[in-house]
Amino acid sequence: MSHIIVVLGTTSHSGKSTLVAALCRLLSNRGLRVAPFKSQNMSLNSWVTRSGGEIGIAQAVQAWAARTEPCEFMNPILLKPKGDRTSQVIVLGKPLADKSAEEYYLGIEGLKEVVDRSIQELEKDYDYIVVEGAGGAAEINLFDRDIANIYVARHLRAPIILVGDIERGGVFASLFGTVQLLPDDIRPLVKGLVINKFRGDPAILGSGMQSLEKLTGVPVLGVLPYLDLEIPSEDSVSLGDKKARGPEEDVEIAVIKLPRISNFTDFEPLERSARVRYVGLGESLGNPDAVILPGTKNTVSDLREMRRKGMDRQILSLKGTPVLGICGGYQMLGREIVDCGIEDTFGTVPGLGILDAVTRFDLYEKRTVQVKKKVTGRGPILENIRGQEVTGYEIHMGVTQPAGDAAFEDDGAVSDDGLVIGTYLHGIFENENFRNSFLDYLYSRRNLLREQTSRGDGFDELAGAVQSSLDMKKIWRMLDLDA
Repeated sequence: MSHIIVVLGTTSHSGKSTLVAALCRLLSNRGLRVAPFKSQNMSLNSWVTRSGGEIGIAQAVQAWAARTEPCEFMNPILLKPKGDRTSQVIVLGKPLADKSAEEYYLGIEGLKEVVDRSIQELEKDYDYIVVEGAGGAAEINLFDRDIANIYVARHLRAPIILVGDIERGGVFASLFGTVQLLPDDIRPLVKGLVINKFRGDPAILGSGMQSLEKLTGVPVLGVLPYLDLEIPSEDSVSLGDKKARGPEEDVEIAVIKLPRISNFTDFEPLERSARVRYVGLGESLGNPDAVILPGTKNTVSDLREMRRKGMDRQILSLKGTPVLGICGGYQMLGREIVDCGIEDTFGTVPGLGILDAVTRFDLYEKRTVQVKKKVTGRGPILENIRGQEVTGYEIHMGVTQPAGDAAFEDDGAVSDDGLVIGTYLHGIFENENFRNSFLDYLYSRRNLLREQTSRGDGFDELAGAVQSSLDMKKIWRMLDLDA
């Protein structure tokens, strides 16, 4: 049997994912075989495994922290919200159906079997498993069907660390309240409390932590500082926290904040070298140095909303500004989209018409695959790296047929002037050659010198912060390890 520890939170975005990643790295640093696990994840940011399965990007990140290959058993159930009270349900990496919450919970017993099997499969290959819960652990209205927190905790009977986010306020109340509201058989499993995202001297929390320990009978393991790390964000809550950073005179890249935006982690590698500004459809686009149309869970609906708010006209009014469309954004840049009832309509919807390409939605089938392509497109951005390889992953429905040359072998399209590029490749900016070529072109147009920034290992930085901030002796004892 594997040694298991469970990380639950008082709320969504409390820091569960980053603590799990840190524990995975710290266990890996000890030479141990460790895997992350999250039974059910709701996120618009996803990753494609080597076998072509789709999982939440947080579990892929945690697997990298553990120095192991992400697989479907690490996140057997992924819910991707579609914005109409339904979510696409992905089970063991494959799309099952679009379901409402009511429909989803009707089948929850069968999904428990999937969770059990996934844990069993991980136990075959790993000595240690670090489990992440979802949302808040004390959603008392969901206890009978909460497979991400209560069911897993009850099934595993493993020690629990509970994390609270001090940035949201009321962290002592939320930690105390969560412990008290947990079911009687789960409460004794809570072996440690963590306060996360503190900006300041943790000494000022001393009396509060002492009182919290007396009230709950659970030790406070420590206070984690607010960390700004080179680690992909997990979900749309993180997107709400994003603000354009860097001097205003820097190159500015505008990412259109579509209502159903997905995989916005694609653009995080740019944030160290440019001001990345997320622009809502009703906001002024201004005069950015480049525009990015991101992926979306529903291309047709978001395209219509973009037209209704006038963002399409703002984009089309820009002259000589590079525009990059990824996945759904690529589909929008084309001449038209033919929907056979897969998205939300029957018929043909005009695209922005910047690229000579047509997209068809014929089947409820999703392409999920890791890819490696050669750069074949021309123009001022791609010419410098033409013939070089880039890697990425595809997650999309629909098939797009460009009329001209492709950007990356058989993928994507490029405008005649080379300034508008469409592609299905998520993770394109993780490629140093493409990222540098894109940024160098934007900076050269402004006659600015771009400072080269090195991307450090955020996992080691995170692990170091956790090791220095928390009582690791207590945590190692939870895992039957020597300090």
